[in-house]
Amino acid sequence: MASPRLETFCCPNRDAATEFVVTFQPVLFGALGLGSAALSLLFAVLQIVPKRKGYRRLGQYALPRPASSSRILFIISLCDILGCAGIIVRSSVWLGLPNVIDRVSVANSTDVWPEVFCVGSAMWIQLFFSASFWWTFCYAVDVFLVVKTSAGISTIILYHMITWGLAVLLCVEGVAMLYYPSISDCEQGLQHAIPHYVTTYAPMLLVLVANPVFFNRTISAVTSLLKGRQGIYTENERRLANEIKIRFFKIMLVFCICWVPNIINESLLFYLEMQTDINDNGFRNIRNAALITWFIMGILNPMQAFLNTLAFHGWTGFDVDFRLQRRRELAWDSVSTSVPNAAGNNPLLGTTLLYQSHVQEAKKSNGQHHSDAISVLSEGNWASGHFDTSQQETQRSIKMD
Repeated sequence: MASPRLETFCCPNRDAATEFVVTFQPVLFGALGLGSAALSLLFAVLQIVPKRKGYRRLGQYALPRPASSSRILFIISLCDILGCAGIIVRSSVWLGLPNVIDRVSVANSTDVWPEVFCVGSAMWIQLFFSASFWWTFCYAVDVFLVVKTSAGISTIILYHMITWGLAVLLCVEGVAMLYYPSISDCEQGLQHAIPHYVTTYAPMLLVLVANPVFFNRTISAVTSLLKGRQGIYTENERRLANEIKIRFFKIMLVFCICWVPNIINESLLFYLEMQTDINDNGFRNIRNAALITWFIMGILNPMQAFLNTLAFHGWTGFDVDFRLQRRRELAWDSVSTSVPNAAGNNPLLGTTLLYQSHVQEAKKSNGQHHSDAISVLSEGNWASGHFDTSQQETQRSIKMD
């Protein structure tokens, strides 16, 4: 999992609260983390690889190239997968070579490799999950900007600079402060460790606070956009707006499920750390709550990789296409812009297919901005169903009248 406590554990003179949670049933904790990360990585990769049947590219519908949000969703999944890979490697080594962990706890040891692995694996995991947080924030900003100002795909370069720059800067700065003056002799004290925890949880709190605001304003803007297109709010448009709202809700729900336990656990451990004796009987319930949330974190943190793909795309199936030529056709943005070709499985219209009519109408009335606005919100949904031509005819008749 991604917790600054695991980086603090690399210090031989670690604090009592960190020692308490990390050394409690480490084999069980490592096994749970390994299993959760392995399953999440497997299903996340399965979700985003091209499928052989039932899905086809939006390119077959002659739609415009999607905006940067499709790439952002793919990069978020990639960051989550790399973070899970780090958890798998770390948990495997901890389970297979327990003496490595024992040597980390030896002060002034001449063997530096256990500490190097401990710090390196912890930084790898923190870096990619922190980058995932920053990209999630950029996704909320991107969909809002596309709706309001018609921001194009060129902004992806700016997002790369912001996300990777801040992720690397905060990770290095936090670790440098934590391991001062050296890894084998970290400076003790709660005030010394606070900058490291702030750099870890700042992007997480930013997503929890800012993303709902951006999503809510985007939904309001999209609703106004759809109403203003013809001056009416049809059933198709209502369904499209509802699909967008549900998609944003699922993204935030997954984030809260996977990361709110971290905030609760850290609050409990900080409270214990401020006490003179954390083993006092009066803190028994606090200790139990800290251990429970610690194990919940070990299971839920890695599951973000798989759960995010479900929030982004829905369930895409097991029918993976291994053909080389097909994979070339389904490169990069097809990962997040494919839709099922199975008609009649769902009575509801898929938001991606609904997008066609909105694009055509928008180009006639308000230009390319409306097209981009709907595209950025409808892409990436692995929606099922087919386009209802009778409803198209109904809308045409309304317009003619």
